[in-house]
Amino acid sequence: MIPASRLNIRNKRATYDFEILEKFVAGIQLVGTEIKSIRLGKASLVDSYCYFVNRELWIKGMHIAEYFYGTYNNHIPVRERKLLLTKKELRKIERKTKESGLTIIPLKMFLTDRGWAKVEFALAKGKKRHDKRETLKKKDANREMDRARKNF
Repeated sequence: MIPASRLNIRNKRATYDFEILEKFVAGIQLVGTEIKSIRLGKASLVDSYCYFVNRELWIKGMHIAEYFYGTYNNHIPVRERKLLLTKKELRKIERKTKESGLTIIPLKMFLTDRGWAKVEFALAKGKKRHDKRETLKKKDANREMDRARKNF
């Protein structure tokens, strides 16, 4: 089992494909053996996104592998899961997505000190191809500067 402080489940494509505007943290409504799989690090946020249904925020496309020692009542790996936020936060996020056409994408999943699974998600704006190239150029330049500093 991975300690809560070292659990590192990230959506690596998120910062490449989207410009992050504002971040939020929410709990996840889990069932059955899902938390056991998360504690083992058997989850993926790639190709997942969040959306609203009846003023509730749901995450779709998040994969949590079946628990190895689970029996016939093991959970479904890819299912829609409800994110747990206050009504005030939900209204704020829903208002921003509707008025400016932003997307809600999960960035990372982590465990709190109490052992609860949380998801950090963000309001994001999609990048165009030239924006992605610009981001790669900046990363390369920063990497070169770090190498130069390290050598001196």
